[in-house]
Amino acid sequence: MPQLTDDPGRKGTWMTPAEYGASRAALWTGAVVLVTDTDGRVLVQSVDYRPDRLLPGGAVDAGEAPAAAAAREVREELGVDGHYPCGLAVDWIPADTPGFPAEMRFPGEILHVYDGGTWAPDRIESIRLPAQEITGIEFAEPADLTALMEPGDARRALAALRARINGSGPALLEDGRPTVPTALDRLGVLRTRRVPQHGTWHPGPVPARLPVRGHSGWLFAPDGRVLLLVARATGAAHLPAPKAEPAVGALPLGYRYADRTALARTAARLTGLAPAGDPAYARLLATPEQVRELSDWGPAGRQEVAAVHAARTRLGLPVPPRTPPTELPEQGLRW
Repeated sequence: MPQLTDDPGRKGTWMTPAEYGASRAALWTGAVVLVTDTDGRVLVQSVDYRPDRLLPGGAVDAGEAPAAAAAREVREELGVDGHYPCGLAVDWIPADTPGFPAEMRFPGEILHVYDGGTWAPDRIESIRLPAQEITGIEFAEPADLTALMEPGDARRALAALRARINGSGPALLEDGRPTVPTALDRLGVLRTRRVPQHGTWHPGPVPARLPVRGHSGWLFAPDGRVLLLVARATGAAHLPAPKAEPAVGALPLGYRYADRTALARTAARLTGLAPAGDPAYARLLATPEQVRELSDWGPAGRQEVAAVHAARTRLGLPVPPRTPPTELPEQGLRW
Protein backbone atom coordinates (compact mmCIF):
# COMPACT_ATOMS: atom_id res chain seq x y z
CA MET A 1 0.00 0.00 0.00
CA PRO A 2 1.47 3.40 -0.95
CA GLN A 3 1.89 6.16 1.61
CA LEU A 4 -0.97 8.62 1.68
CA THR A 5 -0.59 12.39 1.87
CA ASP A 6 -2.53 15.56 1.18
CA ASP A 7 0.65 17.42 0.15
CA PRO A 8 0.50 17.87 -3.68
CA GLY A 9 4.25 18.57 -3.82
CA ARG A 10 5.31 15.24 -2.32
CA LYS A 11 7.27 13.02 -4.73
CA GLY A 12 7.59 9.22 -5.07
CA THR A 13 4.85 6.67 -4.44
CA TRP A 14 2.75 8.97 -2.30
CA MET A 15 -0.93 9.28 -3.24
CA THR A 16 -3.74 11.38 -1.93
CA PRO A 17 -6.59 9.45 -0.27
CA ALA A 18 -8.82 10.34 -3.23
CA GLU A 19 -6.26 9.05 -5.72
CA TYR A 20 -5.74 5.84 -3.79
CA GLY A 21 -9.48 5.26 -3.47
CA ALA A 22 -9.95 5.79 -7.21
CA SER A 23 -7.16 3.30 -7.97
CA ARG A 24 -8.80 0.41 -6.17
CA ALA A 25 -10.91 -2.11 -8.12
CA ALA A 26 -14.61 -2.33 -7.27
CA LEU A 27 -16.19 -5.77 -6.92
CA TRP A 28 -19.58 -7.06 -5.87
CA THR A 29 -19.84 -9.34 -2.85
CA GLY A 30 -22.21 -12.31 -2.52
CA ALA A 31 -22.89 -15.14 -0.09
CA VAL A 32 -24.50 -18.53 -0.67
CA VAL A 33 -25.08 -21.57 1.54
CA LEU A 34 -24.45 -25.22 0.62
CA VAL A 35 -26.99 -27.53 2.29
CA THR A 36 -27.26 -31.31 1.84
CA ASP A 37 -29.82 -33.88 2.93
CA THR A 38 -28.94 -37.11 4.73
CA ASP A 39 -28.34 -38.82 1.36
CA GLY A 40 -25.68 -36.28 0.34
CA ARG A 41 -27.82 -34.47 -2.22
CA VAL A 42 -27.47 -30.69 -2.59
CA LEU A 43 -30.30 -28.23 -2.02
CA VAL A 44 -30.89 -26.02 -5.08
CA GLN A 45 -33.71 -23.61 -5.71
CA SER A 46 -35.63 -22.46 -8.76
CA VAL A 47 -36.22 -18.72 -9.20
CA ASP A 48 -38.64 -16.70 -11.28
CA TYR A 49 -35.98 -14.62 -13.07
CA ARG A 50 -33.69 -17.27 -14.66
CA PRO A 51 -34.03 -20.86 -15.89
CA ASP A 52 -31.11 -22.47 -14.04
CA ARG A 53 -30.91 -23.48 -10.39
CA LEU A 54 -29.07 -21.65 -7.63
CA LEU A 55 -27.78 -22.31 -4.15
CA PRO A 56 -29.67 -20.30 -1.49
CA GLY A 57 -28.11 -16.87 -1.05
CA GLY A 58 -27.60 -13.56 -2.76
CA ALA A 59 -25.98 -10.15 -2.56
CA VAL A 60 -24.23 -8.83 0.53
CA ASP A 61 -25.75 -5.47 1.45
CA ALA A 62 -23.61 -2.39 2.11
CA GLY A 63 -21.99 -2.66 5.52
CA GLU A 64 -23.21 -6.24 6.02
CA ALA A 65 -20.90 -9.11 6.95
CA PRO A 66 -20.98 -12.00 4.43
CA ALA A 67 -21.97 -14.58 7.10
CA ALA A 68 -24.82 -12.33 8.22
CA ALA A 69 -25.94 -11.98 4.59
CA ALA A 70 -25.93 -15.77 4.18
CA ALA A 71 -28.18 -16.22 7.23
CA ARG A 72 -30.50 -13.41 6.10
CA GLU A 73 -30.84 -14.80 2.58
CA VAL A 74 -31.68 -18.32 3.79
CA ARG A 75 -34.28 -16.87 6.16
CA GLU A 76 -35.82 -14.74 3.39
CA GLU A 77 -35.73 -17.43 0.69
CA LEU A 78 -36.49 -20.60 2.67
CA GLY A 79 -38.07 -19.31 5.89
CA VAL A 80 -35.47 -21.16 7.99
CA ASP A 81 -33.42 -19.46 10.70
CA GLY A 82 -29.80 -20.45 11.03
CA HIS A 83 -26.23 -19.41 11.67
CA TYR A 84 -23.50 -20.39 9.19
CA PRO A 85 -20.08 -19.41 10.51
CA CYS A 86 -18.04 -22.04 8.64
CA GLY A 87 -16.87 -21.16 5.16
CA LEU A 88 -16.34 -23.76 2.45
CA ALA A 89 -15.03 -21.61 -0.39
CA VAL A 90 -14.27 -18.06 -1.51
CA ASP A 91 -14.60 -17.58 -5.27
CA TRP A 92 -13.39 -14.79 -7.54
CA ILE A 93 -15.83 -14.38 -10.42
CA PRO A 94 -14.31 -12.41 -13.35
CA ALA A 95 -15.99 -9.41 -14.91
CA ASP A 96 -16.21 -11.08 -18.33
CA THR A 97 -18.30 -13.99 -17.04
CA PRO A 98 -21.00 -14.78 -19.65
CA GLY A 99 -24.63 -14.06 -18.85
CA PHE A 100 -24.39 -10.53 -17.44
CA PRO A 101 -26.03 -7.85 -19.67
CA ALA A 102 -23.62 -5.14 -20.81
CA GLU A 103 -25.77 -2.41 -19.25
CA MET A 104 -25.33 -4.04 -15.83
CA ARG A 105 -21.58 -3.22 -15.97
CA PHE A 106 -20.76 -6.26 -13.88
CA PRO A 107 -17.38 -5.51 -12.23
CA GLY A 108 -16.67 -9.03 -11.02
CA GLU A 109 -17.57 -10.54 -7.66
CA ILE A 110 -16.16 -12.16 -4.56
CA LEU A 111 -18.60 -14.87 -3.52
CA HIS A 112 -18.49 -16.66 -0.16
CA VAL A 113 -19.84 -20.22 0.14
CA TYR A 114 -20.88 -21.21 3.67
CA ASP A 115 -21.57 -24.65 5.08
CA GLY A 116 -25.27 -25.06 5.79
CA GLY A 117 -24.74 -28.59 7.09
CA THR A 118 -26.91 -31.66 6.62
CA TRP A 119 -30.63 -31.03 7.10
CA ALA A 120 -32.78 -33.74 8.62
CA PRO A 121 -36.31 -34.36 7.23
CA ASP A 122 -38.02 -32.24 9.90
CA ARG A 123 -35.86 -29.21 9.05
CA ILE A 124 -36.54 -29.69 5.35
CA GLU A 125 -40.27 -29.91 6.05
CA SER A 126 -40.09 -26.55 7.85
CA ILE A 127 -39.07 -24.74 4.64
CA ARG A 128 -41.55 -22.04 3.67
CA LEU A 129 -41.04 -20.29 0.33
CA PRO A 130 -41.84 -16.60 -0.15
CA ALA A 131 -44.72 -15.40 -2.33
CA GLN A 132 -42.35 -14.48 -5.14
CA GLU A 133 -38.80 -15.01 -6.44
CA ILE A 134 -38.27 -18.59 -5.16
CA THR A 135 -40.57 -20.93 -7.08
CA GLY A 136 -39.36 -24.29 -5.76
CA ILE A 137 -36.55 -26.34 -4.23
CA GLU A 138 -35.10 -29.78 -4.84
CA PHE A 139 -32.25 -31.91 -3.56
CA ALA A 140 -30.01 -32.81 -6.48
CA GLU A 141 -27.44 -35.56 -6.88
CA PRO A 142 -24.05 -33.74 -6.97
CA ALA A 143 -23.30 -35.01 -10.49
CA ASP A 144 -26.54 -33.44 -11.75
CA LEU A 145 -25.51 -29.92 -10.76
CA THR A 146 -23.69 -29.39 -14.06
CA ALA A 147 -26.98 -29.91 -15.92
CA LEU A 148 -29.06 -27.80 -13.51
CA MET A 149 -26.79 -24.80 -12.94
CA GLU A 150 -24.69 -22.34 -14.91
CA PRO A 151 -21.19 -23.80 -15.46
CA GLY A 152 -19.44 -21.50 -12.99
CA ASP A 153 -22.12 -22.03 -10.34
CA ALA A 154 -21.85 -25.81 -10.72
CA ARG A 155 -18.04 -25.76 -10.51
CA ARG A 156 -18.25 -23.65 -7.36
CA ALA A 157 -20.85 -25.86 -5.69
CA LEU A 158 -18.89 -29.05 -6.41
CA ALA A 159 -15.62 -27.47 -5.25
CA ALA A 160 -17.31 -26.37 -2.03
CA LEU A 161 -18.76 -29.85 -1.49
CA ARG A 162 -15.33 -31.41 -1.98
CA ALA A 163 -13.86 -28.86 0.45
CA ARG A 164 -16.45 -29.93 3.02
CA ILE A 165 -15.50 -33.58 2.56
CA ASN A 166 -11.77 -32.71 2.73
CA GLY A 167 -12.30 -30.92 6.05
CA SER A 168 -9.19 -28.75 5.72
CA GLY A 169 -10.82 -25.32 5.61
CA PRO A 170 -12.20 -23.08 2.86
CA ALA A 171 -11.02 -23.55 -0.71
CA LEU A 172 -9.81 -20.53 -2.67
CA LEU A 173 -11.39 -20.53 -6.12
CA GLU A 174 -11.03 -18.54 -9.30
CA ASP A 175 -14.11 -18.83 -11.47
CA GLY A 176 -15.09 -21.96 -9.55
CA ARG A 177 -11.70 -23.66 -9.94
CA PRO A 178 -9.49 -24.31 -6.88
CA THR A 179 -6.17 -22.47 -6.94
CA VAL A 180 -4.63 -25.46 -5.10
CA PRO A 181 -6.58 -28.56 -6.20
CA THR A 182 -6.80 -31.47 -3.76
CA ALA A 183 -6.89 -35.13 -4.80
CA LEU A 184 -10.70 -34.99 -4.87
CA ASP A 185 -10.54 -31.98 -7.21
CA ARG A 186 -7.86 -33.45 -9.48
CA LEU A 187 -9.79 -36.70 -9.85
CA GLY A 188 -13.13 -34.93 -10.28
CA VAL A 189 -15.01 -36.99 -7.70
CA LEU A 190 -18.81 -36.58 -7.69
CA ARG A 191 -18.89 -35.52 -11.35
CA THR A 192 -20.73 -38.75 -12.19
CA ARG A 193 -23.74 -40.14 -10.36
CA ARG A 194 -23.04 -42.29 -7.33
CA VAL A 195 -24.20 -45.90 -7.57
CA PRO A 196 -26.99 -46.44 -5.00
CA GLN A 197 -26.23 -49.18 -2.47
CA HIS A 198 -29.33 -49.05 -0.33
CA GLY A 199 -30.97 -51.73 1.74
CA THR A 200 -30.85 -52.74 5.37
CA TRP A 201 -27.60 -53.26 7.25
CA HIS A 202 -26.95 -56.57 9.03
CA PRO A 203 -23.80 -57.26 11.09
CA GLY A 204 -21.79 -60.46 10.80
CA PRO A 205 -21.37 -63.05 8.04
CA VAL A 206 -23.79 -63.44 5.14
CA PRO A 207 -26.17 -66.38 5.74
CA ALA A 208 -25.34 -69.39 3.56
CA ARG A 209 -28.79 -69.37 1.96
CA LEU A 210 -28.46 -65.75 0.74
CA PRO A 211 -26.97 -64.99 -2.72
CA VAL A 212 -24.04 -62.53 -2.65
CA ARG A 213 -24.08 -59.97 -5.47
CA GLY A 214 -20.90 -58.18 -4.47
CA HIS A 215 -18.10 -58.13 -1.89
CA SER A 216 -16.10 -55.08 -0.78
CA GLY A 217 -13.39 -54.53 1.80
CA TRP A 218 -12.75 -51.91 4.46
CA LEU A 219 -8.95 -52.15 4.33
CA PHE A 220 -7.28 -50.14 7.11
CA ALA A 221 -3.93 -48.37 6.95
CA PRO A 222 -1.97 -48.05 10.22
CA ASP A 223 -3.34 -44.53 10.80
CA GLY A 224 -6.97 -45.78 10.83
CA ARG A 225 -7.89 -44.55 7.37
CA VAL A 226 -9.17 -46.93 4.71
CA LEU A 227 -8.36 -47.63 1.08
CA LEU A 228 -10.61 -46.02 -1.51
CA LEU A 229 -10.51 -46.46 -5.29
CA VAL A 230 -11.39 -43.63 -7.69
CA ALA A 231 -11.85 -44.18 -11.42
CA ARG A 232 -9.73 -41.60 -13.23
CA ALA A 233 -12.08 -41.44 -16.22
CA THR A 234 -15.29 -40.82 -14.25
CA GLY A 235 -14.36 -39.77 -10.72
CA ALA A 236 -16.51 -42.60 -9.33
CA ALA A 237 -15.37 -43.72 -5.86
CA HIS A 238 -15.82 -47.17 -4.35
CA LEU A 239 -14.32 -49.60 -1.86
CA PRO A 240 -11.87 -52.21 -3.19
CA ALA A 241 -12.31 -55.96 -3.22
CA PRO A 242 -11.44 -57.52 0.15
CA LYS A 243 -8.27 -59.17 -1.25
CA ALA A 244 -7.19 -56.27 -3.44
CA GLU A 245 -4.05 -55.61 -1.35
CA PRO A 246 -1.90 -57.51 1.20
CA ALA A 247 -3.86 -57.56 4.48
CA VAL A 248 -4.21 -59.50 7.74
CA GLY A 249 -6.85 -59.97 10.43
CA ALA A 250 -9.80 -60.25 8.06
CA LEU A 251 -13.21 -60.41 9.71
CA PRO A 252 -16.75 -60.36 8.32
CA LEU A 253 -18.12 -56.91 9.01
CA GLY A 254 -21.69 -57.30 7.78
CA TYR A 255 -23.82 -57.01 4.68
CA ARG A 256 -26.52 -54.95 3.01
CA TYR A 257 -29.70 -56.75 2.17
CA ALA A 258 -31.71 -55.59 -0.84
CA ASP A 259 -33.60 -57.36 -3.63
CA ARG A 260 -33.15 -60.69 -1.81
CA THR A 261 -29.39 -60.54 -2.24
CA ALA A 262 -26.46 -59.44 -0.07
CA LEU A 263 -23.67 -56.95 -0.60
CA ALA A 264 -20.98 -58.24 1.75
CA ARG A 265 -18.32 -56.21 3.60
CA THR A 266 -15.07 -57.47 5.12
CA ALA A 267 -12.68 -55.53 7.35
CA ALA A 268 -8.91 -56.13 7.48
CA ARG A 269 -5.62 -54.38 8.25
CA LEU A 270 -3.34 -53.53 5.33
CA THR A 271 0.27 -54.62 5.53
CA GLY A 272 1.24 -52.72 2.39
CA LEU A 273 0.24 -51.80 -1.12
CA ALA A 274 1.27 -53.76 -4.19
CA PRO A 275 2.37 -51.79 -7.28
CA ALA A 276 -0.71 -50.40 -9.00
CA GLY A 277 -2.15 -53.07 -11.26
CA ASP A 278 -4.72 -50.93 -13.04
CA PRO A 279 -3.74 -47.38 -14.07
CA ALA A 280 -7.41 -46.57 -14.60
CA TYR A 281 -7.85 -46.25 -10.82
CA ALA A 282 -6.27 -43.97 -8.24
CA ARG A 283 -5.78 -45.33 -4.74
CA LEU A 284 -6.55 -42.98 -1.85
CA LEU A 285 -6.62 -43.15 1.93
CA ALA A 286 -9.73 -41.58 3.45
CA THR A 287 -11.63 -41.67 6.71
CA PRO A 288 -14.71 -43.94 6.89
CA GLU A 289 -16.89 -40.83 7.10
CA GLN A 290 -15.39 -39.45 3.87
CA VAL A 291 -16.05 -42.77 2.13
CA ARG A 292 -19.65 -42.57 3.23
CA GLU A 293 -20.00 -38.96 2.03
CA LEU A 294 -18.74 -39.98 -1.41
CA SER A 295 -21.28 -42.83 -1.55
CA ASP A 296 -25.06 -43.21 -1.82
CA TRP A 297 -25.82 -45.70 0.93
CA GLY A 298 -29.15 -44.50 2.24
CA PRO A 299 -30.13 -44.60 5.94
CA ALA A 300 -28.01 -47.72 6.63
CA GLY A 301 -24.81 -45.81 5.90
CA ARG A 302 -24.51 -44.58 9.48
CA GLN A 303 -24.90 -48.12 10.83
CA GLU A 304 -22.22 -49.40 8.48
CA VAL A 305 -19.75 -46.68 9.47
CA ALA A 306 -20.39 -47.47 13.14
CA ALA A 307 -19.57 -51.12 12.40
CA VAL A 308 -16.41 -50.01 10.59
CA HIS A 309 -15.20 -48.11 13.66
CA ALA A 310 -15.97 -51.09 15.86
CA ALA A 311 -13.80 -53.23 13.56
CA ARG A 312 -11.05 -50.59 13.62
CA THR A 313 -11.03 -50.80 17.41
CA ARG A 314 -10.82 -54.60 17.30
CA LEU A 315 -7.84 -54.31 14.94
CA GLY A 316 -6.10 -51.99 17.41
CA LEU A 317 -5.98 -48.97 15.09
CA PRO A 318 -6.40 -45.27 15.99
CA VAL A 319 -9.31 -42.96 15.21
CA PRO A 320 -8.25 -41.07 12.07
CA PRO A 321 -8.66 -37.27 12.02
CA ARG A 322 -10.43 -35.76 9.03
CA THR A 323 -7.78 -34.64 6.57
CA PRO A 324 -7.96 -34.43 2.77
CA PRO A 325 -7.84 -37.91 1.20
CA THR A 326 -4.29 -38.79 0.19
CA GLU A 327 -3.45 -40.29 -3.21
CA LEU A 328 -1.05 -43.21 -2.81
CA PRO A 329 2.03 -43.88 -4.98
CA GLU A 330 1.66 -46.17 -7.96
CA GLN A 331 4.81 -48.09 -7.04
CA GLY A 332 3.20 -49.33 -3.84
CA LEU A 333 4.53 -49.29 -0.26
CA ARG A 334 4.90 -51.30 2.93
CA TRP A 335 4.09 -50.44 6.51
